[in-house]
Parts: sequence; structure tokens; C-alpha cells
Amino acid sequence: MTGAGGGPRRVTTRSVSGVPGWVFVPAGLGAVFVLLPLVALATRVDWPRFGALVTTEESLDALALSVRTSAASTALCLVLGVPMALVLARTSFPGQRVVRSLMLLPLVLPPVVGGIALLYTFGRRGLLGRPLEVLGLQVAFSTLAVVLAQAFVALPFLVVSLEGTLRAVGQRYEVVAATLGGGPTLVLLRVTLPLVLPGLLSGTVLAFARSLGEFGATLTFAGSLQGVTRTLPLEIYLQRETDANTAVALSLLLVAVAVAVVGLAAGRSGQRWR
Repeated sequence: MTGAGGGPRRVTTRSVSGVPGWVFVPAGLGAVFVLLPLVALATRVDWPRFGALVTTEESLDALALSVRTSAASTALCLVLGVPMALVLARTSFPGQRVVRSLMLLPLVLPPVVGGIALLYTFGRRGLLGRPLEVLGLQVAFSTLAVVLAQAFVALPFLVVSLEGTLRAVGQRYEVVAATLGGGPTLVLLRVTLPLVLPGLLSGTVLAFARSLGEFGATLTFAGSLQGVTRTLPLEIYLQRETDANTAVALSLLLVAVAVAVVGLAAGRSGQRWR
């Protein structure tokens, strides 16, 4: 490219990207807005006692329960969310927009409302409560209730991420595989899922992170029983009322676990695309 005088004009990365310079100002402010509270949290930690604060029996029970239930709810999200995303992205049927809106409703509902809805579905006097009791199953205020509450609020994150990836990659490779004799299930397993694996991984991480931080629906539907339903967010809330130092230390621990999960997933995704 040449400048006004006929000489070569230097092309910067910014001009190629098409991002105006002023955009970097609000972008930087947004980054500060997100990171500054985390820095403030770290400055309030009682570092000499950090290890002791996060290794109490109550804290370890809450952390272990959070990891177990988040893993279980994420697995449930995969079992239900992958088919949901496929149906929404690859099919067309009357009322599809309405169905999509309803499936994504937990994204905008207050978690406590989700907890109440689950309670009136699976509770003793709920829609499915009595049939489940006949089968000897009591869901509300159990560890299973924690898993269901986490899955309820996390499922839309996986569906949105995977549906967007499915629409972005298109169907040309699937059509080619089908013309070569591949059945629908074979095409799904050998073509579609490998193509959308980065989006699937991203949605899985989002679902796990959302499950890990779930509070309102869990408290409403599962209660707060140590070792049974008291996850790490509930333990933080409880400690905030009695021991602020422990609450701050556990908050930082929860942030660290979430960052580790997201970082690990990002690293694996980056290796895949090298």
C-alpha cells in the first residue's frame, strides 16, 4: 500500500483488525471492572492463616461436595444438552422459537425462582413428589437435589454454546458423509461431534463453572446440610455471618478452582487447534 506521497504506508495491526482506537478505552475499563474486585478480595485474605481457614472439616466437605455435584450436573447437562442443541440447530418445527426461548429461560430467571419451581416439581407435595415417594425416592433436600438444581441453571449455557457452534460450522461435511453412505448416527459420531468439539468443550466448562457457583436454587431446593447439600457457595454464605476471614478465604479458593478449570479447558482447546 502507498501513502499520499507515493511511498509505502505502514499498515498496523490495529488498522488491519478494523478496531478503532477509542474502543480500547471502554474495553480496558471493562477488564478493570472485572479484575479489580478480585484484586480487592485477595487483599482482604488473612494470608498467614489461609491454609488453616480453607482446610477445616466444614470447608473440605463443602469443597468436595461442590466438585462432585458439579461434575454430576455437568454430565447430566451433556446427556440432555447435546441432543437439545442438535434438535434446535439441525431441525425445523412449528413453534421452534418458542421452545428455544423456554429452554433458555433459566438464564434470566432468578435462581431462587428456579429452586421454588424444582421444589414444587420434585418436593413431597410437588408434581412428581408422590410418585417418587411410592418408588422410595426422596429428591428434595438431598444430594440429588443439589445436582438437579445445578443442572437446571447450567443447562442453557451448554445448549447456547453448542447450538451456536453447530450453526457456525454448517452442514456441508455432514451432507458429504451422508452421500458416501454414512448413517445419521455414524455421521453424528464421526463428523458432527468432532467438528463442534471446541464449542462442546466451551459449553461444558461454562456449565461446570455455573454449577460450581450455584447458590439460590440449591439453598431453596436442597437446603444446607453439611456433607449432604452444603456446597462451597453455601458454606461461604454461612461463614460470612460468623467468620468473615473464613468467608473471604473460601471465596478466593472458589475463584482459584474456577480459574483452574477454565484455564485447563482453554489449554486443551488451544492444543487441539495447533
